[in-house]
Amino acid sequence: MKKLVILVLTLISINSLNAQVNETNEYVEFDDRKNVVHGVYIGFGGHYGRMDSEDTVLATFKLAYVANRQLEVGFAFTGFYNDRPNTQPNLFDGNKVLLVGGYGGFHVEPILFGDRFISISFPTLIGGGLVTYRGIDTLENENIELEDKDFDSFFIVEPGINILYNFSRYTQLETGVRYRFTSDYNLSPFKSKDNLNGYSIIVGLKIGVFNMGRKKKIKDKF
Repeated sequence: MKKLVILVLTLISINSLNAQVNETNEYVEFDDRKNVVHGVYIGFGGHYGRMDSEDTVLATFKLAYVANRQLEVGFAFTGFYNDRPNTQPNLFDGNKVLLVGGYGGFHVEPILFGDRFISISFPTLIGGGLVTYRGIDTLENENIELEDKDFDSFFIVEPGINILYNFSRYTQLETGVRYRFTSDYNLSPFKSKDNLNGYSIIVGLKIGVFNMGRKKKIKDKF
């Protein structure tokens, strides 16, 4: 009986040792095809374009959620500015007239090849904004009070195309082109009817986490 017990214990020990040796080559692999990768980021971008036949600088801020590196949804906000000589000193103070405004709205961006270093996306913004013309001296005067009649609103749809550079899971560079389709605004007597349609080029940086929930191979510890 004693010999039988010793034999059983010996077999158990050998089997346990063999399992430990094989453990180094055994992994649990998850099915990545069913694994949805989430992401969220804040983005900053600079644009150059033309509005009202003048060179214009634009700056954009975005906050978005990224689903499986295939689709972004969120919100985007853009401010813009240009200037030109003041040809109507009876209306504006100073030697320059500034076109100033901003717009924002819902941002959606389908992405192709999102798991590669270079990918392509098609961003679109749908929203609205405000625009005004001001004399440079007026804007520099801290005591001036602007009224509702000094502004006009507009509706905007801004589609585009981007090339995205995925430097890491935390940073992404975007370069691209946009085109603004806007409704008309009316700021008479300086500008009776016009729009802000036109192209712009953009360079931007996205900072966040783009692959939360991504599963990896791990050792079997069971």
